[in-house]
Amino acid sequence: MKSRIAEALKLKHAPVALIWTDEIPENAMQFKEGKWGCVMWLVSAAAKGKTAAADRKTFGCFGGGVGLGFGNRYLNFPGGEEGFCRFLSSGNLETEEGRRVAEQVKPFMREESYDNFLHGERYVETPEKVRRFMESLPMRDIPAEYVLFKPLDAVDRERENLRTVVFFADADQISALVVLANYGRGDNENVSIPYAAGCQTLGIYPYQEAERERPRAVVGLTDLSARLYARKQLGDGLLTFAVPPAMLDEMEGNVEGSFLERHTWRALVQAKEPS
Repeated sequence: MKSRIAEALKLKHAPVALIWTDEIPENAMQFKEGKWGCVMWLVSAAAKGKTAAADRKTFGCFGGGVGLGFGNRYLNFPGGEEGFCRFLSSGNLETEEGRRVAEQVKPFMREESYDNFLHGERYVETPEKVRRFMESLPMRDIPAEYVLFKPLDAVDRERENLRTVVFFADADQISALVVLANYGRGDNENVSIPYAAGCQTLGIYPYQEAERERPRAVVGLTDLSARLYARKQLGDGLLTFAVPPAMLDEMEGNVEGSFLERHTWRALVQAKEPS
């Protein structure tokens, strides 16, 4: 499927499709079973033209398993949900149980991860507030074996179960996507920007939006850790803009005749071109 939006916005990277499937191509990139990895690496690979996949054994990290829709993987975090609540906030060094688990997992963790496990990433103020954050996540266990990542222009909409389309965009392009998301609606709250892991703003949040009568787009990659990994793959200054298929079709249909063909947008595009 070719994207008018990608062409009009002059995107550097291909839009990425997330597909639910029970079979994947033999050449699809995957993390090894039980090995750590960031889902953003898989999404970035698809943005560069490759095909990648994840399943319930190869989702890379616990947040990634949650984000792609493979159930509540925080239950399997070292120390369980309580261990994760402390990891995301003030750290596991505070409790005897946390220190005990830290000693068990130390041989299997990178130095930075172990330090975060002990002292916390400090992304949320307290473990109790992390618990509230987890309870607010739209977790689900999807009815498919795999989530497949591939360039949108390689997707067959009639044969593949497309669930989300992700645009990697800079500040100007995000601004244009926000305008376009509201263009045909007659109101002005059609884009969400939740606090969540980078993969969760590509997976479970757009999955949830797809179930609404009027789905919204989801801005992501505000996850600082995910930004580090995506930057290495795709460059600096990008956010994600994820839409469910119905909203994609709506926005694609609104490109022609819109502001994307007018002076202001063209001026923003021309300002980036080499002189």
